[in-house]
Amino acid sequence: MRPMLATHAEHVPPGEEWLHEVKWDGVRALTEVVDGTLRMTSRNENAITIAWPELATSPLGDRDLLVDGEIIALNERGLPDFRTLQDRMHVRKATSAARLAEQVPAIYMVFDLLRLDGRDLTDQPLEARRALLEGLGLDGAWQVPAAYDDGAMLFDATLAQDLEGIVSKHRTSRYRFGERTTLWRKHAHRHRVTYVVGGWRPQEGTTDRLAALLVGEPTPEGLLYRGRVGSGIGAKQSRALTELVAGLGRDASPFADEVPRVDARGTHWLEPVLVVDIDTHGRGYSRLRQPSFQGVRTDLTPEDL
Repeated sequence: MRPMLATHAEHVPPGEEWLHEVKWDGVRALTEVVDGTLRMTSRNENAITIAWPELATSPLGDRDLLVDGEIIALNERGLPDFRTLQDRMHVRKATSAARLAEQVPAIYMVFDLLRLDGRDLTDQPLEARRALLEGLGLDGAWQVPAAYDDGAMLFDATLAQDLEGIVSKHRTSRYRFGERTTLWRKHAHRHRVTYVVGGWRPQEGTTDRLAALLVGEPTPEGLLYRGRVGSGIGAKQSRALTELVAGLGRDASPFADEVPRVDARGTHWLEPVLVVDIDTHGRGYSRLRQPSFQGVRTDLTPEDL
């Protein structure tokens, strides 16, 4: 099962037929409890239960359940931040996961209820599913985030609080696994965009110290070059990225368009399979402006973009 997805929108939809929620900067997860066994899966259907031991016990015990939500952790400013999850989301060893859970505790923001006690709720309108969800009394490691009637207010409030953005959902929307729908619309404040890596460049004066990534945007015309990103790649990130690109080398550029000579010089070309998040100064430009590397998205593939 893959979760239902929202479409990007430029404006918050007005009207009483919409509910509005905070857009959480975390890892999407579907969680199912069947015959007392809990299983969490990522948006690309990978099993991730072992990475989140503090979330792997349902607050409803053994009750049959299927929910959708976002796993978040707070940064030093007390804000949800995807980067705080980087060291946790790839862990597949129970002892390491338990240690990291103590250091960086996670919270599961449960925003949709899809099945309860054997009853399929996906054909119920969102408003009805929310009412049932809010009546479960979830608190602690699993929480139900608030929904708001005033989207403009929430947009301004989340902007002022430096949160990622908001998601607007039509009250009548049914849940359709794996579909991207205009009945759910997301509005991000940060200019964080997800790209595909097509090459890497070493630090000047070295041959093997990864210092920058060349990234592109998947389009019907192929992978189009969007820029070179070096900011945000410190020693720790460089080592991790070096391991991830090992074995992905290729002889020619994977980009469908021409990479400027200043960027192509000295670049090691890669098979376009690695997905990363980049913060940029603005949208709507053919090249990234003041980009900064934010993290690898192992929960996404180029096809998801």
